[in-house]
Amino acid sequence: MNVLPGLAVATLLLALAPLGLPPYAMTLLTEALILGLFAMSLDLMVGYTRLLSFGHAAAYGLSAYTCGNLLLHTSIPLVFAVPIAAAFSGIAAIGVAWVCTLASGVSFSMLTLAFAQSEIGARYDLARVAVRALRQADGGFVLDGEKRMVVHGEGADLVVVSARTAGEVADAKGISVFVVDPKAHGVSLRGYRTIDGLRAADIAFDGARVGADALIGNEGDGLSLIEAVVDFATALICAEALGVIGYANDATLEYLKTRRQFGAPIGTFQALQHRVVDLFIEHEQVRSMASLACGAVDTEVDARARKRVVSAAKVRIADACRKVSQECVQLHGAMGMSDEMKVSHAFRRLTVIAQQFGDADYHLERFASPGEKGSA
Repeated sequence: MNVLPGLAVATLLLALAPLGLPPYAMTLLTEALILGLFAMSLDLMVGYTRLLSFGHAAAYGLSAYTCGNLLLHTSIPLVFAVPIAAAFSGIAAIGVAWVCTLASGVSFSMLTLAFAQSEIGARYDLARVAVRALRQADGGFVLDGEKRMVVHGEGADLVVVSARTAGEVADAKGISVFVVDPKAHGVSLRGYRTIDGLRAADIAFDGARVGADALIGNEGDGLSLIEAVVDFATALICAEALGVIGYANDATLEYLKTRRQFGAPIGTFQALQHRVVDLFIEHEQVRSMASLACGAVDTEVDARARKRVVSAAKVRIADACRKVSQECVQLHGAMGMSDEMKVSHAFRRLTVIAQQFGDADYHLERFASPGEKGSA
């Protein structure tokens, strides 16, 4: 079942809602309809991709790449970009049938999930979970603690939360995964905008009660599930980076062809041509590594081997995100950082992608010792 188009449109509409109606509202809404129609074509594209024997990650990676490129070609800034990786990979891991049952009476295409994993001091360590879930006599659980930087947490219908049911804060064992209603008693959210224009929230749990059916998988064995999901998500943001880098390169090349100095387009200057060639090479290398990562999370059954491939891809793509985003802004000049220039939104998104789910330093260390570190 393809859930990405529904999530894309639903998240887009959720993002529009709190903004009111600015002067360009009709333009935004018109382009939202265009995105809705495009989402239908994505559905067909993913279907055909699967028929060609590509895996789920390859198919949705192609969709992530296309969305990353499309959202930057419209006048809609990246505030409306969908959390493709986290949303779909979370659903894939939980099980589509289970989510459909839980969301009985709600259109599945409009169901939005957020993944609450990050905590203070955890950095990229997925095993560092301080939020506690205490089992009750009736079989349910009571959650206490706080999660930070939950992407699209304030607009989610359900929040997937990691919590510790046993062990100490950094133990690999004793982590469980729950589905929590963000509107439930004992759950409070503080929303804010991220540097790339997305929305995120800090979520606090103060005696929040969930039923026994909110537990995903086996109690205390959630870390392996979380690692697999985050590796899947990492592969997809690598594919998104490919789309954003492609747009940034195209926009920069067009600018060099039209911007004139000393009586000629600056694109005719050999020194700038060399820099554009370097950007093209970066794009092609990102394409290869994103494909490699998608293939690994789809087909690799050995967790250590999967982590190694995903980390290799993220190291290369994080470096490319930094190089391409900064080069494109420099080639645009100071105006490249202004909100009016779409390349500035590409710069911000690529900056976040380079850090999301583990930066280059973290993944380089994990690549060197895959048996000792968890997924980022």
